[in-house]
Amino acid sequence: MMGSHMSIILGCIAAATIACGGSSETTSVTPPSGDFPSPLTVASGLQIKYFAKVPGARVMAMGADGAVYVSVPSGGKVVRVWDANGDNVADSLRVVVSGLNGPSGLAFHKGYLYIANTDGVVRVQLDAHGVANGAPVAVNRLPGNGGHSTRTIVFGADSAMYVTVGSSCNLCVESDPERAAAVRFNEDGSNGQVFARGLRNAVGLAVNPSTHALWVSQNERDDIQPDHQDLPPEEINILASGKDYGWPYCYSLHGAAVPNPEYNDAGRCASTVPAALEMQAHSAPLGMTFLDKATLLPADYRGDLLVAFHGSWDRDQPTGAKVVRVHISGGQPTSVEDFVSGWQRENGSRWGRPADVQVYKDGSVLISDDHSGSIYRVAP
Repeated sequence: MMGSHMSIILGCIAAATIACGGSSETTSVTPPSGDFPSPLTVASGLQIKYFAKVPGARVMAMGADGAVYVSVPSGGKVVRVWDANGDNVADSLRVVVSGLNGPSGLAFHKGYLYIANTDGVVRVQLDAHGVANGAPVAVNRLPGNGGHSTRTIVFGADSAMYVTVGSSCNLCVESDPERAAAVRFNEDGSNGQVFARGLRNAVGLAVNPSTHALWVSQNERDDIQPDHQDLPPEEINILASGKDYGWPYCYSLHGAAVPNPEYNDAGRCASTVPAALEMQAHSAPLGMTFLDKATLLPADYRGDLLVAFHGSWDRDQPTGAKVVRVHISGGQPTSVEDFVSGWQRENGSRWGRPADVQVYKDGSVLISDDHSGSIYRVAP
């Protein structure tokens, strides 16, 4: 089904003093209706509509209050998005925390909102109305200079904090072991230890609800010769403690670890873990979510995964800029198909770039888009 006329929130997010617990709110009283710049194609039986306009919207997290919390790295803030009247169109936006350093990943855990900044994780307590009780407090430090700057955070089934940190480069041997890695901390942020390595830029991070294993979406290297446009594949990796997933020495192809030509170290590659699933090169897979709680979607979605493809920058024919469904069987990802597409036009230009996917409180799916500054809702 194609996108149809829908309400759009046009109010700007107020740039107020929030870091110390203040708040400000804008409410759109009579939002106009409008079409998408070009049609979006959605999986059979579903439709997509605007839920909110949040400039720079990146990672989403569902609060216990039923609101959606959204990081805005470019603005250094986290925004609370609230649908007060239950019509599935947000009507209030409020900055919850500001003055942050490239905030990206968000996670709620035991009464705190944890925010993964470029240089470390901070946490803040929110009251029942989503108002911060004071300034955020740092709980750990992360390497924050150079290269990939976003950090993603989840709490595992063991209540430990897991944070993914991207590489400082396209291809290099890192001097800091916490780069290109998933780092495990105690739940209070102490005692950081590298959990898994060889992950060039694992932006998506989620806990499989059945196996409790950590899954990541992996942005692989650029500029490989002789086929930089279609190699190497992007990856879904299933993490295990102490394992090496290849970068910078190797990449996955046809289920095997292949040496990067710059290092050509087949012996080292033999000890690494190939990708659990290979996907189209340069799709830039970002946020992902398992669908066990997506009760408004057809039942056969419940065991699968959605991944937001932000899209390529270095292909003659651009790819990505869509959300895909990853089929899972026997605890393993098996195949990929389009879930929502159309942000990229036939001429290769884009009017939107999906960044994250989350299951909403009613069992529908939300998609953030940091290019058009939108959040969309997908439901029957």
